[in-house]
Amino acid sequence: MAGHSKWANIQHRKGRQDEKRGRVWTRIIREIMVAARQGGGDINANPRLRLAVDKAKAANMPADNIKRNIDKATGNLDGVSYEEIRYEGYGIGGAAIIVDTMTDNRVRTVAEVRHAFSKHGGNLGTDGSVAFQFKHCGQLIFAPGTSEDQVMEVALEAGAEDVITGDDGSIEVLSAPGDFEAVKNALEAAGLKAEVAEVTMRPENTIELTGEDAERMQKLLDALEDLDDVQDVFHNAEIDA
Repeated sequence: MAGHSKWANIQHRKGRQDEKRGRVWTRIIREIMVAARQGGGDINANPRLRLAVDKAKAANMPADNIKRNIDKATGNLDGVSYEEIRYEGYGIGGAAIIVDTMTDNRVRTVAEVRHAFSKHGGNLGTDGSVAFQFKHCGQLIFAPGTSEDQVMEVALEAGAEDVITGDDGSIEVLSAPGDFEAVKNALEAAGLKAEVAEVTMRPENTIELTGEDAERMQKLLDALEDLDDVQDVFHNAEIDA
């Protein structure tokens, strides 16, 4: 995102996510189950599960819920089996969109994703059609006013790949996905709490959308995010909030 509007876009996104807080637990539970099924139920030996459990705790999910879903996934309880499927497509103005899903019915999921794209002015693409425009990485973003020198010193020492300061004063720390936890923990130990901390698909370049185009793009993103099987939606649109 362009430096001048990065922070505004982040706050806009967080606000919309807060409005949909009721769906958060469902998505975190799926993530816990898939992570546990693939890597085992021991959070000390399963980084992906550890991150999912951290998300659950941040969303105030009770410990019993977390344990029960780990047990389901590892075969100690009966549960639904989910598979991960990624869809790629284009939104308003040619903006690139990645939709990550977890589903127990891929026929239903692709139909719903395709319908959301077509109904709101987008197009579902083929595998690989837009993924090259994104980088899989760890991302931490700090509010304007955070000490740039301190963030840079701690982050780079912990193994971060880059520290970027926006025109608005926000600070972005990027790392390899495997180094994300170490970088995050080091920053938190130094008293530096990120507003955004996640392993994500970060766009290499962005498309700025304003006015009616921004509204149409937001409607498309909302439609995708509201689908039950959708876990995450990544895009390279910079939406004028």
